[in-house]
Amino acid sequence: MPPTDLRLGPIGQVSLYVRDVAVAEAFYRDRLGLAHHFTFGDLAFFDMGGTRLYLHAVDANAWRPGSIIYFLVDDIAAAQRALTDRGVDFSGAPHRIHTDEATGVEEWMTFFEDPFGNELALMARVGPSAAVSPTPGAAEG
Repeated sequence: MPPTDLRLGPIGQVSLYVRDVAVAEAFYRDRLGLAHHFTFGDLAFFDMGGTRLYLHAVDANAWRPGSIIYFLVDDIAAAQRALTDRGVDFSGAPHRIHTDEATGVEEWMTFFEDPFGNELALMARVGPSAAVSPTPGAAEG
């Protein structure tokens, strides 16, 4: 029986497979603006607001997409514009995913991929008085 006082801490590291460590370094450092910790061999490490991102270059036979990483931002529209200016291609405009009926807080998201096909996203929690302007044709999920 596990001890009842065990509490897992915050997530310390997330790992994604990539196909080329140099291309991954350039994308995550230069396009997304993540702080680069270090690279050695086929491994590169970045800081995602206190959680380490571990990128491991593997050959095409071993590669598979990872979990979606959601980056929390204060202003999703401004963040998407800034990343678009850096060459990041989004699959669509920010759109409302959900509204908490009790608080009126909205969850907004927009998605993009790294050069290897790993899906990434921006997300924002928007208070009822500061809602993002809906994008025409954006679906609520």
